Amino acid sequence: MKLYGYRNGRTLRALWALEEVAARYEYVEVDLFRGEGRQPWFLQINPAGKVPVLEDGGTVITESAAICLHLAEKYPETKLLPPAGTLDRTACYKWTSFILTELDALLWTIAKHRFGLPKERRVPAVIETAEWEFGVAVKILAAGLGHRPYLVGDSFTVADILAGHTLLWAKSARLPLDSDNLEKYLEELTARDAFRRARQVAAAPESVSRDVM
Repeated sequence: MKLYGYRNGRTLRALWALEEVAARYEYVEVDLFRGEGRQPWFLQINPAGKVPVLEDGGTVITESAAICLHLAEKYPETKLLPPAGTLDRTACYKWTSFILTELDALLWTIAKHRFGLPKERRVPAVIETAEWEFGVAVKILAAGLGHRPYLVGDSFTVADILAGHTLLWAKSARLPLDSDNLEKYLEELTARDAFRRARQVAAAPESVSRDVM
């Protein structure tokens, strides 16, 4: 497998999932700030010019959550997805959807109106509204987690990868979590060996091969 990504952004989710399943993969950094995402060679891989992108055999997978779910399905022994047909699988899908639509999307809206869009397209009032919406949604996540170690059942799942990365993004965007249980949850997630390895790979300045024992 080969993952194309950049050290900032959602690439860390895909790297984290790869490390959790102990996959053998190559990581290729695509420097978006230098325009590599718009180069013809990369546009042939992903016409949208975005990362992360996973090549698995003859299949090209875009979208970070889809990559994580693909890896969870490919390596069922890791239990990143609960068994099909169970209430835990449904709960995992529920939290995955919630994180993407109610948390991740708002963070991206804030980022776009802070620096991502051309200056003439930025609307400062949107930032204030999105921050308020995020504050409402993150309280729902905190209540759903309670004092359990994971979002779904007793096992670490894809939902935790997505939640953990999204909460890290919120903290880097200077948005308060206002929740002791979320702070503890994030601390424990980022202490996982797979997360630490993923962060090391993301920081690599050039293409690397990662052979996981």
